[in-house]
Amino acid sequence: MQTIEKYNFAGKKAFVRVDFNVPLDENFKITDDTRIRAALPTLKKIIADGGNPVIGSHLGRPKGVTDKYSLRHILGHVAGLLEADVLFADDCIGEGTAAKVAALKPGQALLLENLRFYAEEEGKPRGLAEDASDEEKSAAKKAVKAGQKEFTRKLASYADAYVNDAFGTAHRAHASTALIAEYFDADNKMFGYLMEKEVQAVEKILNDINRPFTAIMGGSKVSSKIEIIENLLNKVDNLIITGGMTYTFTKAQGGRIGNSICEDDKLDLATDLLQKAKEKGVNIVLATDAKIADSFSNDAKTAFSPVDEIPDGWEGLDIGPETEKQYAEVIKRSKTILWNGPTGVFEFDNFTHGSRAVGEAIVEATRNGAFSLVGGGDSVACVNKFGLAGGVSYVSTGGGALLEAIEGKTLPGIAAIGKNN
Repeated sequence: MQTIEKYNFAGKKAFVRVDFNVPLDENFKITDDTRIRAALPTLKKIIADGGNPVIGSHLGRPKGVTDKYSLRHILGHVAGLLEADVLFADDCIGEGTAAKVAALKPGQALLLENLRFYAEEEGKPRGLAEDASDEEKSAAKKAVKAGQKEFTRKLASYADAYVNDAFGTAHRAHASTALIAEYFDADNKMFGYLMEKEVQAVEKILNDINRPFTAIMGGSKVSSKIEIIENLLNKVDNLIITGGMTYTFTKAQGGRIGNSICEDDKLDLATDLLQKAKEKGVNIVLATDAKIADSFSNDAKTAFSPVDEIPDGWEGLDIGPETEKQYAEVIKRSKTILWNGPTGVFEFDNFTHGSRAVGEAIVEATRNGAFSLVGGGDSVACVNKFGLAGGVSYVSTGGGALLEAIEGKTLPGIAAIGKNN
């Protein structure tokens, strides 16, 4: 497989799929440029070689052309960070776009307008009436799929090479994330530096494990993590189930959880997962105490309670001190660690203690030689909020992509690079 480090971009145009889906405030100012900074090494390598990056990305979930989601808003910031002359194409496949690509001078880059302004990028029809017939839906889908091929061909025509550096969209079989790779032979398509790191981190977690391997899975719903948990049961030694899921598992075992969040229709599923873990010899670690509140508010009255004895009118919003110690002991003994999901409502400052304790335990284990991967939006927000990101082995930029990789699914954006034409 071709690698970006070995590839010489001199005199070549490279279509680079990045993930510049960054948050903007009401004045279109970027509030977090992490994703842009993550792509800089790849873009700078292409320019340093004497090539021209043609940069493609999406922003938000537009249903057509709208100024709110225009990548023009981030052009100046991208140019400043890249320290290069970055031009802008106001239509990613417009009549003048190919001419702008052809006219690029050494040291210049071109940022294309939001790829998702076109339904063909995602390959899904838009604007169908709610009462559209099955025939109308089918016809619309066929039309978009037919147009998607031409859309993809146009994007590919801009470049001599294709570089995918957008791990955050690697789980999408979109035109620019997967289909475009078919237009380039194996020697001229590759991962960017960020994508390489992401793929290597996932590979280490799933297939190059130093034991004990501990996964910390948070989140509010068992239903959203079921496939991940089931796949991890075949790999981990310890599985810490925390966050809102705690209370579904606690209730499934007969505990009283007060007003805590719970999926009552998933109690049997929780019981089945516990049984599967027992059969596979996996140590399931559940909270024993909780920090409870009399309302869902940072200013609520709080107390500590056994997790299975929460009074009516109260709800668990974080783990308690005994659970913090329990989790930390397991984490510090581990040699491979995956963290996806906080222990509580970390957005409220009064309920951050548990997540911070987990993060600090991971940092200590990492310092002692463990490999630690933090992924998923809330977990990443946690380590950033607490200033712990530099103390873990790797912080993933992928949310859904990372979760699907952990589930054991093949990601289209990764498979497309490895496919020989």
